Formats: sequence, C-alpha cells, structure tokens
Amino acid sequence: MMTVQLHDVKFSALHGIDKGEETLGNQFVVDLDITYDEGKNDTSQMSNTINYVDLFEILKSRMMVPTSLLEKLCDGTIRHLRHQYPFIKEVTLTIHKLQAPIINFQGTVGVSMNKKFND
Repeated sequence: MMTVQLHDVKFSALHGIDKGEETLGNQFVVDLDITYDEGKNDTSQMSNTINYVDLFEILKSRMMVPTSLLEKLCDGTIRHLRHQYPFIKEVTLTIHKLQAPIINFQGTVGVSMNKKFND
C-alpha cells in the first residue's frame, strides 16, 4: 500500500456557524492522507498514481466553498477525492480551525474523518 500525504496545508476560509464567520473567516490547517494499492497500478505512469499537486487543488477548491460544519466539509471533500480517484482504499482528512470563536479558549478545534473503501 502507498500513502500520499499533504500535511499542515494552510487556508483562509469562511466556514462556521457563528455570527461573523461567514464574512470574517478564519484560518484552517488541513492534513490529508490517501492510501491506495500501488501493486494494482503501474506507478511508473503518473496517470496511475495520485498527484499531490492535484490533491492540493482539490483541497483548495473545496476550502473556498463556505460550509457551516467542518464535518460536512470533510465528508464532501472525501467524496470528491473518491470520485476523482476511484482506486483509493482509505482517506483520512483532518481540518483544524485555528481561532475558534469560543470565549477564553486558547487552542485549536477541528474534526477528523476516516473512510475506508473495499472495492
């Protein structure tokens, strides 16, 4: 199995349900791991691998669509990745919001979603 990773990818985006998040936005950090069976693909051909530049473009386009819940954003992004790369076996996506609108809170909040595909 092969895992392609994009970690600590930073975005400014308009996700959230609290007042002001839809206009002021927030800073996000995204980690993505995609696993596929390289034995079934000739990895000497770029068309049989997962291009991390393409992955970044998919993440960027999904992060630019305002979404109220990070859970919904994770799920939609994973669905898009699976559609683009039907041969993937597993995806783990983590999205951290760096400045959560919580009074007296210091730290980050986020969600992590893992999906496995057997076909």
